[in-house]
Amino acid sequence: MVRSKLGDRVEKAARVALATRKHVTVIDVLTGLRWVQGRHVDQWRQGRADSLERLAAVDAARMTEAVACLREWAEACGLSADEAAYTSAGRDRRPLRFTVEGDDRLERLFRVRWLSPDMSESARRRLEERDNRAPDLVVVVPLEPWVCAGCGAASGAALDDSRLIMEADQPYCLTCSDMDHLEFLPAGNATLSRRAKKESGLSALVVRFNRRRKRYERLGVLVEEAALARAEEQCLADEEVRSRRRERDRERRAGEDAEYRTAMAERIGALFPGCPPERAAAIALHAGQRGSGRVGRTAAARVFDEDAITLAVIASVRHQDTDYDALLMAGVPRMTARDRIRPRVDQVLAAWRDGRPKPR
Repeated sequence: MVRSKLGDRVEKAARVALATRKHVTVIDVLTGLRWVQGRHVDQWRQGRADSLERLAAVDAARMTEAVACLREWAEACGLSADEAAYTSAGRDRRPLRFTVEGDDRLERLFRVRWLSPDMSESARRRLEERDNRAPDLVVVVPLEPWVCAGCGAASGAALDDSRLIMEADQPYCLTCSDMDHLEFLPAGNATLSRRAKKESGLSALVVRFNRRRKRYERLGVLVEEAALARAEEQCLADEEVRSRRRERDRERRAGEDAEYRTAMAERIGALFPGCPPERAAAIALHAGQRGSGRVGRTAAARVFDEDAITLAVIASVRHQDTDYDALLMAGVPRMTARDRIRPRVDQVLAAWRDGRPKPR
């Protein structure tokens, strides 16, 4: 029974990834099961953990069960298998390990990637090229105090803006890692950043963890000074052309967002027939706002997964049809407030599922 339940959960996570990207990896499944959080994957890729198992909520044996379930489902669906490359974004560029023990046979099982038969040959080539390309070096602006493994300086002292890069599982400052000559280019101009990286012989992304959103966010890029100057000249030369392209892209995205919100509102109406159409539209508008990080922008919501859509509806009911916000303003702990208003939320959801108006 336990294996069957796990198989169902693995299948659900895998279907979302397959519908979104035409391929499925073990990372998709582990994050879909919520055994590993996105921030943990980021830390692992940055080289800040010797294995993904160290950061996971389960051990290697349980993770291996999920991999077996994924293989069983993928083979039944006629997906083809190949092996993905996982390389650290630290200076050592070492292969990343999934398990603490690092058994080669087991590690190869975790690296298997399953491809949809609908994936075009060109898409397969792009995926392979991306895997064969070394990942960008990642420099982290840490939120906690740290000590450089090279010079022994503490953060906030002689370190360059307290930025670190991992090497052999140890943090190094930019001076000790021979990167202190690079210029910091803040995020905000994607074309300039892309061109500066291309022109620069050595470059690195700069990220910082956002505690509120629970994810690493890009602050900018470190590039060589001469490369930045060349990139700025290139951007000045074709600014008018890029301006017209940005306007076309804005119009295209606006159209895509409108279609997405309409489809989400229709899905809400199908799951909750009693939800007024104008309320369904408002939920879709709020939850599906581009760049918001809300549930409506998750991979599951974009394929209109029932659980993801239901979470968006629950969030709306919680804030608009209960005294949840007032409880928070009164200092009631968040989880305690949710427990208090849960009966009211369940009441509204039950009425909407039955096709009845919201109870007073």
